Amino acid sequence: MEKILVQTLLYDFYGELLTKHQKNIFEDVVLNDYSLSEIAEEKGISRQGVHDLVKRCNQTLKGYEEKLHLVEKFLSTKQKVKEINGLAQNLDSVKELEVLKKIEKLSEEILAEL
Repeated sequence: MEKILVQTLLYDFYGELLTKHQKNIFEDVVLNDYSLSEIAEEKGISRQGVHDLVKRCNQTLKGYEEKLHLVEKFLSTKQKVKEINGLAQNLDSVKELEVLKKIEKLSEEILAEL
């Protein structure tokens, strides 16, 4: 996945676990697309300090994901729901039983993951 998308998903799931200072700077860099220099000037810290803080935040967020796998489960569930939706839209009388069995299997997998 694209780096920004990964960072955004990790932040969506685990951002509240960062300190307020970390959240503010991470949001400015990743979500608001401010430059390191702009943030450094605004916060009164060095550009390198901003870079290091964002790097540490990324490592922290990835560490949470490695332990909890919430993003992985979310993406898996999202894919299965898309598949269920596609199957449901393609129902016809001939394949109906086969499709319903696939839908049942996918829904059971989703429930098992939750």
